[in-house]
Amino acid sequence: MSEQQVVDRVLAELSDGRGGQIMTPNVDILHRVTRDPELHGHLAASEIVVADGKPLIWASRIAGNALPARVPGSDLIWSLSAAMAGGGRSVYLLGGEPGTAERADDVLRDRFPDLKLAGHLSPSFGFDTRPGEYDEVCDEVVGAAPDLVFVGFGFPKQERVIARLRVRLPRTWFLGCGAAIGFVAGVHSRAPGWMQDNGLEWVHRLYREPRRLMRRYLVDDAPFAVRLLAGSARERLRPGAAR
Repeated sequence: MSEQQVVDRVLAELSDGRGGQIMTPNVDILHRVTRDPELHGHLAASEIVVADGKPLIWASRIAGNALPARVPGSDLIWSLSAAMAGGGRSVYLLGGEPGTAERADDVLRDRFPDLKLAGHLSPSFGFDTRPGEYDEVCDEVVGAAPDLVFVGFGFPKQERVIARLRVRLPRTWFLGCGAAIGFVAGVHSRAPGWMQDNGLEWVHRLYREPRRLMRRYLVDDAPFAVRLLAGSARERLRPGAAR
């Protein structure tokens, strides 16, 4: 699906009283899913799965089954907010470091004056390991009854939180958006457009957070990306494969 098709689908489902989940896997997420089959359930539970990562787009093209476009959560948070504003719908911001969701709330209010902000919350680190606090966080979101929740804790924590909330908010849509709330708030900066277009956004993030991301990107994800592309090439060359 393209970004606009995702937006249209969410609006249509909301109009019919149906909720759902959007997941935007990148190389890192797919690598972790292959190592831990239990995590595959998060993909299976999502009504919409779109690629956030150029290597996934390249692999699909090499395999002869091209995806239409890269659709990152950091773009969807803007386009979905615009659509919710136009449709008189509400959104909730959940995630980020303390104060981040509040700052993102202010930015979205300025950008989309007609958008209904149902609430915002940046829980303390490790809240999901403390049952009482976890319950309070979920109760607050459920009490706000939003049409759409942006959940930014990173994979798979955000997907686990979404799974818990979906049971109580069956008519709400959820987007696991990673660092997107921080991007909106201005706490984190996205890579320049030319880097995004050429699959180099990871270089920008590695430069800004080398200690946290070096092993993930260079030791784990880079070899997996190579295997992914090579596997796509083998699939394309397999006898009987679509050309």
